[in-house]
Amino acid sequence: MTVLKDFQEQWFPLILPLHRKKTQSVGGRSKHRWTEEERKVKANDREYNEKFQYASNCIMTSKYNILTFLPVNLFEQFQEVANTYFLFLLILQLIPQISSLSWFTTIVPLALVLSITAVKDATDDYFRHKSDNQVNNRQSQVLIRGSLQNEKWMNVRVGDIIKLENNQFVAADVLLLSSSEPHGLCYIETAELDGETNMKVRQSVPVTAELGDPNNLATFNGEVVCEPPNNKLDRFCGSLYWRDRKYLLTNQNMLLRGCVLRNTEACYGLVIFAGPDTKLMQNSGRTKFKRTSIDRLMNTLVLWIFGFLVCMGVILAVGNAVWEKEVGSLFQSYLPWDPPVDNFLFSAFLSFWSYVIILNTVVPISLYVSVEVIRLGHSYFINWDRQMFCSQCNTAAEARTTTLNEELGQVEYIFSDKTGTLTQNIMSFNKCSINGQTYGERTDQMGTQPKRLDFSPFNPLADPQFCFYDDKLLESVKVGDVHTHEFFRLLSLCHTVMSEEKSEGHLVYKAQSPDEGALVTAARNFGFVFRSRTPGTITTSEMGRTVTYSLLAILDFNNIRKRMSVIVRNPEGRIRLYCKGADTVLLERLHPSNLELMTVTSDHLNEYGADGLRTLALAFRDLSEEEWEVWSESHRFAGKATDCREDRLAASYDLIEQDMMLLGATAIEDKLQEGVPETIALLSLTNIKIWVLTGDKQETAVNIGYSCKMLTDDMAEVFIISGHTVQSVRQELRSARDRMMELSRSRDGGKRGGMEGWAEACFMGNGFQQDQEGDVGGGKVFHSPPLPSPPSSFMDSISGEFGLVVNGHSLAHALEADMEAEFVSTACACKAIICCRVTPLQKAQVVELIKKHKKAVTLAIGDGANDVSMIKSAHIGVGISGQEGIQAVLASDYSFAQFRFLQRLLLVHGRWSYLRMCRFLCYFFYKNFAFTMVHFWFGFFCGFSAQTVYDQYFITLYNIVYTSLPVLAMGIFDQDVPDHRSLEYPKLYEPGQLNLLFNKKEFFICIAQGIYTSVVLFFVPYAVLSNATQSNGVPLADYQTFAISTATALVIVVSVQIALDTGFWTVINHMFVWGSLGFYFTIMFALHSQTLFRIFPNQFHFVVPKTHCCSRSCG
Repeated sequence: MTVLKDFQEQWFPLILPLHRKKTQSVGGRSKHRWTEEERKVKANDREYNEKFQYASNCIMTSKYNILTFLPVNLFEQFQEVANTYFLFLLILQLIPQISSLSWFTTIVPLALVLSITAVKDATDDYFRHKSDNQVNNRQSQVLIRGSLQNEKWMNVRVGDIIKLENNQFVAADVLLLSSSEPHGLCYIETAELDGETNMKVRQSVPVTAELGDPNNLATFNGEVVCEPPNNKLDRFCGSLYWRDRKYLLTNQNMLLRGCVLRNTEACYGLVIFAGPDTKLMQNSGRTKFKRTSIDRLMNTLVLWIFGFLVCMGVILAVGNAVWEKEVGSLFQSYLPWDPPVDNFLFSAFLSFWSYVIILNTVVPISLYVSVEVIRLGHSYFINWDRQMFCSQCNTAAEARTTTLNEELGQVEYIFSDKTGTLTQNIMSFNKCSINGQTYGERTDQMGTQPKRLDFSPFNPLADPQFCFYDDKLLESVKVGDVHTHEFFRLLSLCHTVMSEEKSEGHLVYKAQSPDEGALVTAARNFGFVFRSRTPGTITTSEMGRTVTYSLLAILDFNNIRKRMSVIVRNPEGRIRLYCKGADTVLLERLHPSNLELMTVTSDHLNEYGADGLRTLALAFRDLSEEEWEVWSESHRFAGKATDCREDRLAASYDLIEQDMMLLGATAIEDKLQEGVPETIALLSLTNIKIWVLTGDKQETAVNIGYSCKMLTDDMAEVFIISGHTVQSVRQELRSARDRMMELSRSRDGGKRGGMEGWAEACFMGNGFQQDQEGDVGGGKVFHSPPLPSPPSSFMDSISGEFGLVVNGHSLAHALEADMEAEFVSTACACKAIICCRVTPLQKAQVVELIKKHKKAVTLAIGDGANDVSMIKSAHIGVGISGQEGIQAVLASDYSFAQFRFLQRLLLVHGRWSYLRMCRFLCYFFYKNFAFTMVHFWFGFFCGFSAQTVYDQYFITLYNIVYTSLPVLAMGIFDQDVPDHRSLEYPKLYEPGQLNLLFNKKEFFICIAQGIYTSVVLFFVPYAVLSNATQSNGVPLADYQTFAISTATALVIVVSVQIALDTGFWTVINHMFVWGSLGFYFTIMFALHSQTLFRIFPNQFHFVVPKTHCCSRSCG
């Protein structure tokens, strides 16, 4: 089990930019080269390729070797300001005129801190070395001088031709040349790249597809010119030059490192990118380092403490100058200054540095290491939590970082994806609309639910797991309704599903998304069975008759197009385009004759959306041979473009996807995950504001919002922002805000005079300032300049629960620079916000917007690749390991299998981590000030001579032995209430949101308590012992007695204090607290024993005071 995210990335080196200065890894060293603008690779010509000094296939993610570990690691550690500071103190302690402490009082804690960090770094690097060796030593078959030879991966070079066999990993990014499968096809699994386990198809360039024999491949001398190394997994742009001809290369011709060859006996490929240049490695750059608010505050406080240390040093140095001038000068005859001191000012200068050394413990050297140990413990608690383990998918929760645990207890905004995050992402075909007729109702006219349809008598290839209840649709198929047949024909053809026939009639579909799988399965059950595909054909079984279509073109789906199309030629020679996509983009591309049908279908789509179903619209277009030829030529031209190829292809797609005829719409059910409504309801009670950012249509998202209790009937009002222009969006936001204020005032009995004053100041008459006019269509329209949004204090003080629903086109306007404040002020006054038809980029923009305008901790949770940017943008990213691969998990800070585990992550682990860290920091600063300030007070009684109160062994052991373990135990195990109480009373989460347990005020309280303790610890023993005498007139105590009394009192007081601060006692707490106290007395008696004094008289000057006093009295 792994905790640190670095362990997850042990395969990978740091990301290399697209246009970068290239480096050649040779034995861990780098060779400087030029900036690569394009790549040229010639097959079977190592001499030609080596002149470009392309990276080898050896990966080296480790940072150290045996010789470089110590110097490099120490250099890295001394980049930390704290470590450099204590190294500086150590150097000062080596100067006899300055230091009154032995050098080991600093070097022991410093060495301990450096050693712990070095051991951790060495362990991490050991695993990197181990992984590197495992990967680099894998075997690959390389074509060398006409024969296949086994070579290690690390010895594969750019331009080599390698052979891959079934179930083998791809060694590098290779251009597929030929395959054992027909048409140069091969099948790959890309789980290492994007987490998707479904198979994908790749095809070689037709001209090289027949080069399957090693003898033929040995004579292949084609040259590839392509883009330089980059991290775009779904794009490759290049050309193959062979036999005086040029052939276009795309991503469909590439096999990327990390893929696994499946269901293909063998294939051959030309290595294009190797080692660190491969797309897998280019995508392995480390995630942006995230710091918590406590980290930032802690750094500020340490700087303040250092400033306080300097002030104390200055005060005591001034005191030394005054004392040496007024008093010390009287003793010069028998107590002269030590050279090179020759005046009181120089004495004060040396005294300043002496006190900086003595008082350095006020800046805690072990603070950062202790914090990391505590966070590591909290991370393991998350990993070991059996209540966050999903037995269905055998997945445990995982803390993929250790730096953010306490921030989990301070979350105020949650941004969530819907599909796969709130829902199961297990799709089932539920309803459909065909030619204006809706199907799929589960209740008949009498209100009873019909029986589940049995498709096996009608279709022996039907999927027995498919559920459907409306027999009217099946009857429509049986009677041969043209529109129904065309509807399911589209579903059987327009997709990218792969089919595997494991036995006769037993089909297994591998779909890139659950939506596609559900639609193709529906078509299969209703008699239109997708059987197989090749690069140029799709074979189906239509009502028992095998039909093979020529596949002329695939117009890919993406998040911008929101639709997919195929162009096929049926056996009769007719060419038809089939398209499916979001209704918002597809309905506007229909032929005008579809207006009436579009109105009816839109009503059905709204009904389906209100039921919480995911919808798609379906359409087709017949193409003439001439239309096809013209478009095909423009499409080929766009595909051959070397610049802006994606934009040119999108424009060509848009050109042909016009004037389509509407077929109908589909509605797919995606059920909520278990426990989602309860989780959202519970999180809402903690004052966490939940935003759902989804690509679904508005009606679907709103229905899911009510289903999962984000939106409730108890809300004062739910506002919908659906404007298509900036002005309309601004007006709707203002209207919503005004309505919130009105409802809030009425609820509070009209006690909102401040808001009324703001409104009067901003608006005139009907609420708009009329300062500009414009003519639009012969009439006049008044434009209002952007008005100031109400102060955040006004909006934050609004009482009552409100919901906000924002459509995608409205959100685009709301995210514009001059609309940000309007949007944020309105949205943040609402309890729940749903944004519909949102693109992945907009998800990240919304998160960044809240981070920019609100000083609040944000958390983003999602399950798919389209959520990665949002997850990385938030303070805390959570990945759901669901149906859409593991890309979200790989980009996340925490991961688990079900959304309901989020409540335990935040309300239990997050709250405990925040509580423990705050208590730890408060006590840590308290005990250090109580310890250090005693030296400050003593300075006024020792002539400011930089004499210490405690002996040097106590100073060395105080922070690393006597007080380290109890505070670590409290920081790791402490609780205020059990976990079930944290869930029962969600209001307990609010102190973290308000940052009440550790802030600047609490820090000063801790410091004041520490200073007060030091005053008592110093002045009470001093007052008791300074003038006390025995009955015979001999002084009762000496300096040694005073020092031991003060040190013992200090250890007892701080131990009792941590006992009082500890709210949850375990065996470990008892052992550490009382054990540390017992350990102190054991060491004290050992160090002050006469035995050690006799053996080491120069090192152990102090013996038991009683012996000293008794011997003096006997004398």
